[in-house]
Parts: sequence; C-alpha cells; structure tokens
Amino acid sequence: MTAHELEERIERCAAAIAEQRPRVVGLLADNSLDWLAADLAAERSGIPLVPLPAFFTPAQLRHAAEASGMDALLTDAPDAARALGFDASGRSGLYRRDAAAVALAEGTTKISFTSGTTGTPKGVCLGAAQQHALAQALAAATRPLKLRRHLCLLPLPVLLENVAGARTALLAGADCVLPPLASVGLAGAAGVDPLACLAAIARHEACSVILLPQMLLALTAALEAGAPRPARLRFAAVGGAKVAPALIERARAAGLPAYEGYGLTECGSVVALNLPGADRPGSVGRPLAHVRVEIGEDREIVVSGERTGDLGRIDSDGFLYVDGRRKHVLITSFGRNVAPEWPEAELTAGDAIAQAAVFGEARPQLCAVLVPGAAQATDAALGAEVRRANARLPDYARIAHWMRADAPFTPANGLATANGRARRGAVWSRYGVRLESLYAFPAGVERHAVL
Repeated sequence: MTAHELEERIERCAAAIAEQRPRVVGLLADNSLDWLAADLAAERSGIPLVPLPAFFTPAQLRHAAEASGMDALLTDAPDAARALGFDASGRSGLYRRDAAAVALAEGTTKISFTSGTTGTPKGVCLGAAQQHALAQALAAATRPLKLRRHLCLLPLPVLLENVAGARTALLAGADCVLPPLASVGLAGAAGVDPLACLAAIARHEACSVILLPQMLLALTAALEAGAPRPARLRFAAVGGAKVAPALIERARAAGLPAYEGYGLTECGSVVALNLPGADRPGSVGRPLAHVRVEIGEDREIVVSGERTGDLGRIDSDGFLYVDGRRKHVLITSFGRNVAPEWPEAELTAGDAIAQAAVFGEARPQLCAVLVPGAAQATDAALGAEVRRANARLPDYARIAHWMRADAPFTPANGLATANGRARRGAVWSRYGVRLESLYAFPAGVERHAVL
C-alpha cells in the first residue's frame, strides 16, 4: 500500500469512527495495515484508543474495557465483542455498548495497557505529541543506518512495536511490513518459532526488527545451529527486559545485529538505545534527544523529571546502565544489595536456561527457580549453566541453590508478564516453600526438587 492509499484508508476509518461519536474505542485484531490505519484514524478523530492485546485473558480484556470506559470496539472477531458486552449483531466491525464514562488525563489519545506486576493490566494514558516526539527522536537517531524496511514482529498493541516500530518507520519514510503474527512465528505472548521468524525476516527483506530478549535467545540459538542468516537485517533493537552482554555478543557473532535499549510505557516507550557507532554492551545506550535522563536519590533513574522506579547509573560517556527495579532489590543477610535482574540475565545468557527468577531476601546466599531452555535439558546442563553464570558474578550475587520449574513462566499461568518478565510474587507463591527448604543444604549443593 502506498502512502497515499494509507492516507485514504485513514480518512475513511476516521470518518466512520467520528460518525459513531464514541468516547473511547478499543481495537482488537491481528497485525495488519488495517490495524495501523485504525490506530492513526482514531488519533486523527480525537478519540482515545485502547489497543487490546489478543494474548490478554478474557478477564484482562474485560478489565481494560471497564477501566477505560470503552463504549466502542473495532474488531474482526464478533464473538470476542459479544464476550465483552458489545452489540455484535451488525457487520460494521465497530461495535457499541453502554459504558460509564471514566475520567482520563487531558489530551489522552491512547491508553496502553500493560500486564504490569500483577494479573490486572495497568492502563497508561498517552498523548499524540508524546508519541510523535519519540518517533521523531528515533527516526533521527537511526537515520544514518538507512533502514529502508521495518518488519513488525511484535503485536501492534505492544507500545514498543506500535510507536518505535510502525510509527517510526512511517515517519522516516521507510516501508513498514505488518503480516499476521502467525506468519512470522509468533504465538500468544511468549511463543516463538525461531525458524519461522528468521524465514520471515529474510522473506520480507527486513532491515530492522524489534525483539524481546527471549526472542533474541531463540533466534541466536537457531542461527548457531545452522539456520540461514537474514542477509539484509542491519538493526535488531532488543528491549522489554534486561539482556546479558554475553547474549548480545553471541547474537552478533551468529549474525544478528542486536542492540539493547530501555524504555517504559509511562515515557511513551523508548528512552535510551545503543546504536552502531554509539554502542556499549551492558548499557542500554545513550538517552534519545526527546528526553532528559538523570540519576536521582538512591540511584533511581529519573526521566524528564519523572521517577521510574528503576535503579541505574550514567557513565562518563553518557551511556545509561539499568541495574533493576527499586522494589525488587534484595538485601542479603550480609547487607549486600542485589537487583535480581542482574544474575537472572547472566543465567539466561546461554541456551540451557530460558527463564530464571532469583530470590534471597535476608538470606546469606541467593537461590533461583530455573525454566530449562528445552524440555529435554538435563539437570546437569542446568547446573553447568549456573556455574558459568556464577563465574561472571561477584560472590554475593552468585546462585547458591536452584530448583527446576514445573512449567515455563507464561502470562497464561500468571507467572510472567506479556513481555516475559517473571511475576516475582506469583513465582514465590508457587515455589516459596520449596525454595526455603533449599537453605537446609550447604551452599553450592545443587537441588532441583525438594520433597
């Protein structure tokens, strides 16, 4: 579709939305050009839009609809509309319902719901100017790379892909490719077929993609096993959770030009990003031009005057380092402060461990729940990976005890957020008793199950 054809589709969709006069409109559909047109049309109409991830549970979808005061829904799934209480008797694709009005922040054009740290999604109100400023900053920062074609691999309701991917590509004058998620190897919030994903990158001749850390690990492992390298790919931005420097190095050696970034939904998405020529693995890059980043009291990262809850530092060259969440910091019985994201990133840098959750508050050593990278991964392989990670960590941040998880951490079982971060409270509720029993054994005695 040409830019002119997209503009015509946006205008038609904006007129259809405006005719219905909704207060808040939801959007529930797979990735497509129509999705993007609807997103931009709602903004043009001045109607707040709520992008709904298809991987949300029915309860999460209902919460998002109620919390936002959503009285209209754009979807190609009438059954889903009916389940949310919308009148889906017509065929317009824009369904209505009676809903109580909800007070929104002035200037809200988009309400982005994230899984947060509990099962109830958290809605963040964003304005058009905020999203446009980020897209402009990213377009300017990546202009020297001459990225002519961006392939959307993440669901468009994920703000990172929505603004940093699709909108930035359009603003930069690049092609934006939006195939259905199944065709690029994505399923739900956490399922990825690395061979299908690599094939899609090659088939669509993508110059740039956005990846979550678990996707980066899966694609790297596939390339190391002999999968063809995507020839035209020049920039793979990685965000959503902390990435170990060793994984970035592995990815690049395998043929993936991976560059870590950092952002928050409250900030409109990306805040800082490593780039070719301005790259320091271990950091999340230099802040983009549209934000002001400072380190406040107690090492908290402050973005344009707003506290983030993240701990970090800025080096003498302006590179930002994120050490973890303030509320997640563990204080061992020796008085050492450890952000669990740090050892977790080291644990998942190899193939053997796909996910890790580290604990150890008020304990002399740390312990971990480990999700193997493959169902057939042996306990010996997990133990070897733990030892490799420990070799890269100081003694106070090493894993003294570990156990094998019963199942992966996923949004479906409540143990992970949509972008793959472990929900620590939920993991502890499921494994806490067994984790506590590990401390009956001497440090260094590896246990994967305790009866």
